[in-house]
Amino acid sequence: MGNLRQSTIVIFWTLVGVFFVILCQLFIPLFRDLFKGSNLFLVPMAVFFLLGLVLLILSLKEKVEGKFKKFLVLTGTSAVGFFVFVILHNAFYALSTITGEIFILNYLIEGLHVSFFLMAIPVCPISFLIGAIGSSIFLIKKIR
Repeated sequence: MGNLRQSTIVIFWTLVGVFFVILCQLFIPLFRDLFKGSNLFLVPMAVFFLLGLVLLILSLKEKVEGKFKKFLVLTGTSAVGFFVFVILHNAFYALSTITGEIFILNYLIEGLHVSFFLMAIPVCPISFLIGAIGSSIFLIKKIR
């Protein structure tokens, strides 16, 4: 498994914890009501993006090889990719409202914004779960 710094492990588990906080915000009404009327609900999402970026950089820099590195990179990439695809989806959606009069261009941009939506909503969270579960298995094996 190579050398893995303690900071990378802490960042990974913190990223997983923030992911569960975001899930609680989305699916538990009592938890969601804590953030009602403020923009504080965006804080866990920003932290999720930044931790994913740091995990991605550290997993590429460290001397971790094999499947474990692939799982760490998948975890970091999907955390970062979610927000990149959300921004691209919104940008192309706005562009499609502007180019509504141009027939061919409208369908092309419409297809792009739907593609980015599909990457952001189902693909990135599922990829994050696959990467997090795979990385967790490797970390638990390392402890034993």
